[in-house]
Amino acid sequence: MAAGSGTGDTGSGADVRKRKCERRRARRGAIGMAAGKRQREGSAARPRKRAKKAPSAAEPDAKTAPEEYSIPPPVSQGKWKNKERVLIFSSRGINFRARHLMQDLRTLMPHSKADTKMDRKDQLFVINEVCEMKNCNKCIFFEAKKKQDLYMWLSNIPQGPSAKFLVQNVHTLAELKMTGNCLRGSRPLLSFDPAFDKEPHYALLKELFIQIFSTPQYHPKSQPFVDHVFTFTITDERIWFRNYQIIEEDASLVEIGPRFVLNLIKIFQGSFGGPTLYENPHYQSPNMHRRLVRLSVAAKFREKQQVKEVQKLKKTGSKVLMEEDPTEVVFETPAEEKPVEIQLVKPESKPIVKDKKKLRKIQRKKQKKLFRTEASA
Repeated sequence: MAAGSGTGDTGSGADVRKRKCERRRARRGAIGMAAGKRQREGSAARPRKRAKKAPSAAEPDAKTAPEEYSIPPPVSQGKWKNKERVLIFSSRGINFRARHLMQDLRTLMPHSKADTKMDRKDQLFVINEVCEMKNCNKCIFFEAKKKQDLYMWLSNIPQGPSAKFLVQNVHTLAELKMTGNCLRGSRPLLSFDPAFDKEPHYALLKELFIQIFSTPQYHPKSQPFVDHVFTFTITDERIWFRNYQIIEEDASLVEIGPRFVLNLIKIFQGSFGGPTLYENPHYQSPNMHRRLVRLSVAAKFREKQQVKEVQKLKKTGSKVLMEEDPTEVVFETPAEEKPVEIQLVKPESKPIVKDKKKLRKIQRKKQKKLFRTEASA
């Protein structure tokens, strides 16, 4: 009995273990089925993205829009070949107006670069090395003298030529309140006066302006739009710069700014120096202009002083006596001659009386004395 009971206990223990293993397997299967179901539900809610295939040239696209509605690719997708870079900076000592003009040119020219101000002691040929370090092949350099005169250098680095101008009548974007506006970084049109093609030195300046102020095509910082115009006009032996917006509606022009006038001084063969190719005979330096103004003012003052001195001499000078005119006594009538009477008795002195009342009293007393003397006689 004891042995039989032992075998039965062992059999029941094995059954219990089997049941526990089956329960564990059922639990694992249920967990796996729930996880798979969740995955299937998530995949159904979020469909997988299909990789885009590039349209082949052989397979025509059936859903292409008509040609009139097709949008051409942007212009900036081309390759940037004309790699013109312009360095715009100045010397120390410029005033606020010149600094604002320099900033306006930088904003209008997306292919420009900036640099720190150059010391006055440095020579101008050092600018060639600065441009080489900045990887620039054109330069606009503003040079200030006496804190009132502004000069502009336009140069082609490093061979030249270069031109020096006196900048006059500067008006910046912040100063002018113009109604025009243009996109920042857009490419400008360059408009030149017909006089640029008549003389050789103006033709050289025209080519220099084209290479410096025109934004290269496909430049990374430029926009594929042309919405403003740079105009260069020759008037009074000077070059007048203006910036206008092109209005799409009627293609009219509205000024944006800035505006300034360039008075040509010299054109050099090299960059910031070298042999002189052209010298402006009509140029007058600011120092000479100020000297002439001072001399004219001094001449006016001296003239006034001389007029005053002449007037004083006329007043204080001896009068010239003219000879007697015999015709002056024609219309004079001679008066009757009266006999000369010699007065032997001293006339009575009249009393000086300030008060009229006292004078009347004195007259009355005299009259009373006369009456008394007459009555007594």
